[in-house]
Amino acid sequence: MKKENNYIEINRQSWNNKTDTHLKSEFYDLDSFLKGKTSLNSIELDLLGDVSGKTILHLQCHFGQDTISLSRLGAEVTGVDLSDKAIESAKQIAKDTKSNANFVCCDIYDLPIHLDKQFDIVFTSYGTIGWLPDLDKWAKIVSQYLKPTGQFVFVEFHPVVWMFDDNFKKISYNYFNSGAIVESESGTYADKSADITQESVTWNHSLSELINSLIKNGLEIKSFDEFDYSPYNCFNKTTEFETKKYRIKHLDNKIPMVYSIVATKKNNS
Repeated sequence: MKKENNYIEINRQSWNNKTDTHLKSEFYDLDSFLKGKTSLNSIELDLLGDVSGKTILHLQCHFGQDTISLSRLGAEVTGVDLSDKAIESAKQIAKDTKSNANFVCCDIYDLPIHLDKQFDIVFTSYGTIGWLPDLDKWAKIVSQYLKPTGQFVFVEFHPVVWMFDDNFKKISYNYFNSGAIVESESGTYADKSADITQESVTWNHSLSELINSLIKNGLEIKSFDEFDYSPYNCFNKTTEFETKKYRIKHLDNKIPMVYSIVATKKNNS
């Protein structure tokens, strides 16, 4: 069997393998989070606005820091993730922080089997869609879980970033979706020296593929922005030019590193 046909189990194992390392990492800074520090960045906070009293579905939530951060802002939040180990940790962190956030463990495409309600906002961010082979199916899920006129808020690493090799020296990958990328990685973006190795199956998605999938599934694009930095120090060869703003040192501001989309579900969809 081709590995891409078994991508769900491979990627679940990959994230299960990373979870303990991530929980202990400076990158996720769980100690500060438990004391009340938000894990959300200014990009998504500005797009989300006041979420108090709103219902939010957070897709691909890892171990739930952003989900719980949203609940601290007064929203009623449900987080979804593929990794059972991450969701188990999310539930424990929610308990430890007295958060009312809920969590569902499943493959995102299977969510309708597990959850039957609609939300004011669907939110997902940073390193999510690359784990999914079919953006049309993904956008269908987003649309299905939005109330009419509900809002989709999306922040993601720019597809230009995924074209480069790990050290940003040359173009190594296709900008367009040319099929599954099967790789093995030592360490993890949150701790590059961690003594762990895991396989992954990912896909590159162009902006046109992404935007058209949303339009096709009844979402109206309200804003699209690109940013010449990452709020996370998760790449090689970076420099921090402002607090929590990282660029690839030798490329400076020449490439986009993050983009954001806000879309609204049409009333008639």
